[in-house]
Amino acid sequence: MAVHDESTQLTITPQVLLKAYACGIFPMAESAENPELHWIEPSWRGIIPLDHFHVPRRLKRTVRAERFEVVIDHDFEGVLDGCAAPAPGRRKTWINEPIRQLCAELFRLGHCHTVECRQDGHLVGGLYGIELGGAFFGESMFSFERDASKVGLVHLVARLKAGGFSLLDTQFVTDHLTTFGALEISKSDYAVLLDRAIMNDDAHFHALPDSISGADALKAIDASDSDND
Repeated sequence: MAVHDESTQLTITPQVLLKAYACGIFPMAESAENPELHWIEPSWRGIIPLDHFHVPRRLKRTVRAERFEVVIDHDFEGVLDGCAAPAPGRRKTWINEPIRQLCAELFRLGHCHTVECRQDGHLVGGLYGIELGGAFFGESMFSFERDASKVGLVHLVARLKAGGFSLLDTQFVTDHLTTFGALEISKSDYAVLLDRAIMNDDAHFHALPDSISGADALKAIDASDSDND
């Protein structure tokens, strides 16, 4: 599967997309209806340092309470639909059809993953991202129930730490992500972290079972230093 990029007149394959991520570049679209892709390379890059991931006290209680069943890689299309759905403060999405097709192919190749939060059998929140070596590029998250995407993020970090990942890329930093310890670093500093991470062939997204308890997720990320809000 290949996608034609109108903005650069290039044919983008999943392999080309992975090479772009390895160079610190990622695609976005103006809207779901716009078929063009634009390459983004921010001067300042958002990351969440995995060794300093902060879990607020109230969220830790929610994670332990098992309000959601959290699984991975079960419903790729459902997660993409959730991420593309309108939300407060966001009437349109940047996830267009070419991006959906490319990510679907990466999912089949084992380079794209979902974290899914379910309640009474229904998908109510989650996130997806791209894996390359020991780097995970968080693409988007959604929540139809309070805290669902936050719980999904906690489980993602648990999985990344257990699997030996060293870089969680958030692309940009939002007020929401800063509560978890997200920060901005320069493009040059990011390049150093990225090069080191993608060379790690030992990172393993499936180091933990596909579904673990909230208590086990918190134990995996060792959130003992995050007791204070």
